[in-house]
Amino acid sequence: MESDIKHTTQNQEAPAEGVFGRVISVRGPVVDVRFEQVSDLPALYDVLIGQSFDRRKIVLEVAEHLSKNDVRCISLSETLNLQLNSKVLNTRKPVSIRTGDELYGRIINVFGDPVDNMASFTGTSFKVIRRPPRQEEFNLKSKFTTKPQFLETGIKYLDILYPLCKGSKMGILGGAGCGKSVVILELINNIVKKHDGVCIFTGIGERIREGNDLFCELRDNNLLRKVKLVFGQMNEPPGARYECVNTGITLAEDLAEQNKDVLLFMDNVFRFIQGGQEISTLLGRVPGESGYQPTLQSEVNSVQERIRSIPGYGSITSLQAVYVPADDMTDPSVVAIFSCLDGALALSRDLAQRGFYPAIDPLRSSCSNLDPRIVGQRAYNISQKMMALFAKHNSLKRIVQVVGVEELPKEDQLEYKRAEKMLNFMTQPFTVGEAFTGKKGEFVSVGDAVDDCEAIIAGVYDKLPASDFYLVGRAPRKKE
Repeated sequence: MESDIKHTTQNQEAPAEGVFGRVISVRGPVVDVRFEQVSDLPALYDVLIGQSFDRRKIVLEVAEHLSKNDVRCISLSETLNLQLNSKVLNTRKPVSIRTGDELYGRIINVFGDPVDNMASFTGTSFKVIRRPPRQEEFNLKSKFTTKPQFLETGIKYLDILYPLCKGSKMGILGGAGCGKSVVILELINNIVKKHDGVCIFTGIGERIREGNDLFCELRDNNLLRKVKLVFGQMNEPPGARYECVNTGITLAEDLAEQNKDVLLFMDNVFRFIQGGQEISTLLGRVPGESGYQPTLQSEVNSVQERIRSIPGYGSITSLQAVYVPADDMTDPSVVAIFSCLDGALALSRDLAQRGFYPAIDPLRSSCSNLDPRIVGQRAYNISQKMMALFAKHNSLKRIVQVVGVEELPKEDQLEYKRAEKMLNFMTQPFTVGEAFTGKKGEFVSVGDAVDDCEAIIAGVYDKLPASDFYLVGRAPRKKE
């Protein structure tokens, strides 16, 4: 039995001398383990390896010390068929995962083990997934004197109104069918092909179907060579859904330490909070007034603080999908996440149904990176004029639906029609969507996009219909 447990440790290397405890209680994902000697007691977050009756590996993570001999663990594996008094091995180490180039194009779980039915890994480089943020040059002076670096994505909406900076964090709000995955795939495509960047995709509580579809789309678009995928699937215990975030960030940090700019996708961050909430309830902690765990803010902050530029190394830029419970933006989980983000993209179902992709609602979205010191004074002025135009269009929209655009005053007619052109122009043919649109995808530089937006606002294209601006990269040439 002991040799079998040592053999199943895989990524969690066993110590030279075996230190074993025995299971004294199993209540779902919560497992209590007793050690005979006080010196054998594992530290918090250390990994214990057990084996079920059907010889399946069970990984436990220490969550609490109950007494001088007993520890309470959260299982990161299914505890079915785990027997009372069965032995568990104390590895004396936290969860560690393999790192290296062999992970490109592969799907791993929270332990770093492959789950894509491909060959096993051979690398011997391991890293602990629970680590504090790097502290090199991380002080007030460097934090306020380092100028943010603009990251060009080739997507007009993002580059003009919601710019990404290296080391920034952007949230994406949107339900099923709003085009969230298309935006994510296009960003991966542009970062990999135009910037020679690398990407980490972390699926938190993802459905198996969603993970399979994403893998197939990345493979079909020849993007797997620069993407590593981590999944804590929906059918896994809450501990796995909670810790897979740290696994993804550890892979991103490893690449950033190699002076690479990393794009980290997290879908869905709300399920990370849900996993922590389930763990807190299982451990018997008293919830807050809202029902969430009392450590909600500190858990979110500990993860978000690791996502940033590392002075002297590369950067980690994050895009995080966020589910909003009951569309309540004041929900404590949403507030905790948004307090750490630099911006939020709100996807509109109405725009998606009308075929406007990306279906970003400009009046519900925001970004703190939209600053003249980052994007330049000219681009900033154009963005403010665009937002004023969108606001004007929104205020006139219902009037136009009732009486028609011809009944508006001349000045309002002009602004309404220009706003229509602008909304159409902000749609864009994506490379990953060529099979659906029938149009070749385009990477639009920020300079070209600003020039065209300025021309639309100035009235250069007033004689052209709004339909001429739909799903184009650059604005059409003016008809004489």
